[in-house]
Amino acid sequence: MQRVIIRKPGGYDRLELIEEPDPPGAIVVKAIGVNYADCVVRMGLYSSAKKYVGWPITPGFDLAGVTEDGRRVVAVTRFGAYASRVVVPPEQGFEIPDEMSFEEAAALPTAFLTASYALFELGAPRPGKRALVHSAAGGVGSALVQLLRIAECEVAGVVGGEHKVASVPADRVFVREFEGEYDLVFDANGYKTLRKSYAALAPTGRLIIYGFHSMLPRTGGKPNWLKLAYGLLRTPRFSPLDMTGDNKSVLAFNLSYLFDHTDLLRDMMGRLLGWWGEGRIKAPAIQTFPLAEVASAHAALESGSTIGKLVLIP
Repeated sequence: MQRVIIRKPGGYDRLELIEEPDPPGAIVVKAIGVNYADCVVRMGLYSSAKKYVGWPITPGFDLAGVTEDGRRVVAVTRFGAYASRVVVPPEQGFEIPDEMSFEEAAALPTAFLTASYALFELGAPRPGKRALVHSAAGGVGSALVQLLRIAECEVAGVVGGEHKVASVPADRVFVREFEGEYDLVFDANGYKTLRKSYAALAPTGRLIIYGFHSMLPRTGGKPNWLKLAYGLLRTPRFSPLDMTGDNKSVLAFNLSYLFDHTDLLRDMMGRLLGWWGEGRIKAPAIQTFPLAEVASAHAALESGSTIGKLVLIP
């Protein structure tokens, strides 16, 4: 089997492809989802990677493939998915229909589970609510737009370039700058937009945070410590007293800390696969890279120019 390992944090050169014996009982991996969190893991900045694994580490949260008994499955992992063979606990694997490609399946879990938790567990949407989604052309952003449609909310999206506008099926799409008042705002940008996102909340509105992308590099692949420090200093601190007076809420989460909640995982994945089968959600645009070109996939994702989801093919 082949596996990507990172022996110590750094740039793209830290992504090493090694050969190992096949482990017994493993899924034969056909496709692997690439997430921005994988890049943060490589840089050594992902707290749960340090807590649960340390160095060396194999990144990756989602994969699709075939089990030893021939079942087509999608699986979620707390790291370790960047490999051609992966052993996954039974409660973290889910059978997929024949009409779902392995690439579509691998693009589903992390993006849609993040979006599902953000919206349904934290956002508590009701029909007619107004929502704003940052990075609406990306993996989680495009998933949020689709799920907000199911929740019968009014959806506005923010994208980073004109070439992304057509890919976002929202009621309104902003390029970089946004305006308006919203009941729900979903923001993974960090300090560059958080203050404005909070200000855009209507009374009883909720700002839901699941990342800090603006603090991280877009080129070179290595952390810029001055930029990180600047971002930390510029990150707003939300006062409980102010939130009480404003009647607004700020909620935040990291999906990698929720793996012990297997009942929640199975409920969310079951619902998502059901909606996929009904045609109510679909995989975002997918761009594939060979597993051996994982560094190119990371560079493309970090550039901020991609649309939809990147997938590695062993």
